[in-house]
Amino acid sequence: MTLPTIALFTGDPAGIGPELVQKLLQDPVSHQAKKIILIGQKGCISPSSISTWHDWSGHMAPSFKAASADAHNGAYMIEALAQGVALVRDGQADAFCFAPLNKSALRLGGMHQEDELRWFEEFLNYKGVCGELNVLENLWTSRVTSHVPLKEVSNLLSSQKVFESIWMISNALKAAGKQKPRIAICGLNPHNGDNGNYGDEEIKIIAPGVEMAQREDINADGPFPADTAFVRAIRKDDGYDGVVTMYHDQGQIAMKLMGFEKGVTVHGGLPIPITTPAHGTAYDIVGKNLANPQAMLNAFELACRMGQHHRKQNKSMT
Repeated sequence: MTLPTIALFTGDPAGIGPELVQKLLQDPVSHQAKKIILIGQKGCISPSSISTWHDWSGHMAPSFKAASADAHNGAYMIEALAQGVALVRDGQADAFCFAPLNKSALRLGGMHQEDELRWFEEFLNYKGVCGELNVLENLWTSRVTSHVPLKEVSNLLSSQKVFESIWMISNALKAAGKQKPRIAICGLNPHNGDNGNYGDEEIKIIAPGVEMAQREDINADGPFPADTAFVRAIRKDDGYDGVVTMYHDQGQIAMKLMGFEKGVTVHGGLPIPITTPAHGTAYDIVGKNLANPQAMLNAFELACRMGQHHRKQNKSMT
């Protein structure tokens, strides 16, 4: 299969993003792309590592203060995200991969959405189901609610949303090469609600959502108690490829404990593949050459796999 073209953004210029991308471009994993279209500030990456620069105004932006989240680097990141997404949307690249961003700087720079996923959704004028997926090697997670206060989670759940999260992660796994993914679904309450004694969301909301997925021939099981769902998922012989959680930390704590410096975030459900490391900008180690590039390498490798699938799908429709 033809290697994909990847749009690659160096991320927050005040963080470790440029260092991570430099290390990525010097690693053999970068050879999994036919071409890399680099989006970043001139001078932040050594010329010998560059495949193709994307010509945009941010290349010549004034210097950024290291480890500082402000409107200056926020606006720069928003413009770069628009460039990367447009390259894939317009068929010049097959997937978009970016180094870590700083959400505070993004908001100061003008991003009014709750996170970059919702910004992508609006930029692409996408009206379908989308959500953040987290990937750690062969295990994927999605969540029914995301960046919301914990006290609001129960009221935000619905059987339809549970089904949509299962559907979304199943499709994303297929796009990454897993033909028949197995999905485990978490309950919300302690001990899975204990038959309604500790809450009835499992009975009234979550189980019906799982049944909806099963009727669509998705291999989904649950709900399972959340404190054992990941134990089930990582079993070697009868484990799961994906876990659907009900709220942010229910899955993120488990995933980051298992591999904080290896995890990848996929912006699932969107019409184009977008990946990024699951960790942050690490302002405390900027400029010290200490950043671990493993999550960046994993994000890029996954972007290549999903980019190949995206290219194949586009060709089949023409």
